[in-house]
Amino acid sequence: MTDPCCSEHRAATLSRRGFLAGLGAASLGGIALSVFGDAVRQVAYAEPDPTVDPLAATAPQNVLVVLSLRGAIDGLGVVVPHGDPAYAPARPHIAIPASTLVAADSMFGLHPAMAPLLPWWQRGQFAAVQAVGLPMPNRSHFSAMEEIEEADPSSSMRRGWVNRMIGLDSTTSPTEAVHLSSPMAPTLLSGPAPMLAADRIQDVSLIGANPRQDDAEWRSRRRQSVATAWSGTPGPLGEAARSALAVTDQLARSSVVSDQPRNGASYPTSWPATDLAAALQDTAKLIRADVGTEVVSIDFGSWDHHADYGSADGGRMTTMVGALASSIAAFLTDLGPDLSRVTVLTISEFGRRLTENGAGGLDHGWGNMMLLLGAGVKGGQYHGTWPGLTASNPYVDDDLAVTTDYRDVIGELVAKRFPGRSLSALFPGHTVKPIGVLA
Repeated sequence: MTDPCCSEHRAATLSRRGFLAGLGAASLGGIALSVFGDAVRQVAYAEPDPTVDPLAATAPQNVLVVLSLRGAIDGLGVVVPHGDPAYAPARPHIAIPASTLVAADSMFGLHPAMAPLLPWWQRGQFAAVQAVGLPMPNRSHFSAMEEIEEADPSSSMRRGWVNRMIGLDSTTSPTEAVHLSSPMAPTLLSGPAPMLAADRIQDVSLIGANPRQDDAEWRSRRRQSVATAWSGTPGPLGEAARSALAVTDQLARSSVVSDQPRNGASYPTSWPATDLAAALQDTAKLIRADVGTEVVSIDFGSWDHHADYGSADGGRMTTMVGALASSIAAFLTDLGPDLSRVTVLTISEFGRRLTENGAGGLDHGWGNMMLLLGAGVKGGQYHGTWPGLTASNPYVDDDLAVTTDYRDVIGELVAKRFPGRSLSALFPGHTVKPIGVLA
């Protein structure tokens, strides 16, 4: 069957990508970067600081990995409120039995397909926040995505909170914020601060190699000729080209492309984990390469399960949760000691309603959950204020009510892991109220 809301989600995704593709084609940076492969769409808005060597090694720094769970994941199906008496009766066919949950306490437990991440929960490096989301319900995928990612209701400028975050320091390298899984950057990263977007890291390269002469000497000569051609070009077009050359050089001189998984990590290779696992593997490479990356953004979805949700024994939701958990587990293993400076955060545009529908699925809701893993996390516990599934709230319509603004979770993370960034500049008009999920 075709779900109207699923169609809205697909249309929203196509509209967003079409809009961004138009920006890339129209912008001087996008035109310049046709020379460098289908990777960078907004590589430079300003001339890099001539006093800073973009190829110089950088000191290891903290890194935030943002996993956007597109399509509105069912937070009640991942962080399951088995202790709330309203949960199981509202989902007679799709409720997750309490006996199958992992990391369970008297109220919550994790979906059994989250089992690959149980070691990090037990080590205190994995936590969940429940009843989190936008301050007011927004059931439109496209509108809610934009609202979550812009996080600035007072402005008409299309600029994401990650772009504002990296703009709060003195660095101007596009590798400071990287979006993997698509060459079309989401709103999260869009804005005046330079950033990089690509399906895979190997896509960020100088293209046009001659198959008969694809050797190091030929590539070096081509790079020199391209650099000469753009060296005297003024304005944004020349600036974008020179910045792109610096980035391709930076990545080529590191081991970022050839680096292999470490510490016995084994990334899943079957659908639906394939793209997420590949992006996370590239993320681990970037982090180890120390090329100045502070934020990596990855899209994974769709979670728009209006029908055929399934059960704990199998189905769409269980398959997707298993792909998410196994991919993250491989990534955390791959990082090894570097996990001490990496924090993973999940976001999604909204949650699902409490009651299952006639198609064995769930319609658009409000409150959701966020997962945090890695450095600085007060793990092994569930955070947030639980409102109950039958709480009286003027905005609740078979929804989980929101008791924690998603900006409070992100703001606390930024304050703890990236000190010195102005939270009032990061989230204009919002006063961050920490909930104690970060040490």
